[in-house]
Amino acid sequence: MISVGKIKQYANVLEKPVSRGRQEVSLSAFAFLFSELVQYNQTQVDNIAELERRLEDAGYAVGARVLELLCHREKGNRRETRLLGILSFVHSTVWKVLFGKVADSLEKGTEHEDEYMISEKELLVNRFISIPKDMGAFNCGAFVAGIVKGVLDNAGFPAVVTAHFVPMEGQQRPRTTILIKFAEEVLRREARLG
Repeated sequence: MISVGKIKQYANVLEKPVSRGRQEVSLSAFAFLFSELVQYNQTQVDNIAELERRLEDAGYAVGARVLELLCHREKGNRRETRLLGILSFVHSTVWKVLFGKVADSLEKGTEHEDEYMISEKELLVNRFISIPKDMGAFNCGAFVAGIVKGVLDNAGFPAVVTAHFVPMEGQQRPRTTILIKFAEEVLRREARLG
């Protein structure tokens, strides 16, 4: 006799485990939804700075949710308390969940003690975007900067996070650098912790 395993029934949604589920999203579906997000916000604003701010705000909400999910799944509801720990978490764990790979580089700024940079040669949100000439320096990386800001702020590391294009020799497209400038209180806390 062949026995078929029983499927466990749950009384309500809250009793279901938060499983990993399928982690991949179709690239074409993501590109379509992201382009719609950009186009919608473009109709709502008058200038590029405002469009980037709106993309950053949308990313901020995603970042807050990603932090909650990953802290629950990966860390057993524990959060990072040290500066290098949270930067490593963003650079590796968060980036891998969002983009399927670790970010290309994490660097400390040479001019300022409170600046760190995450660089990506070809950021997913900029890959399929063609920017009209009238929009000049528009960078869809503002969405990813918002995600990073959402993760950092909700983890207790307030920072100003911006996205910038950095030209590379021999490359047609510039790389995207996410610049993180931490608040003074974060640096004071880090110094106290030793």
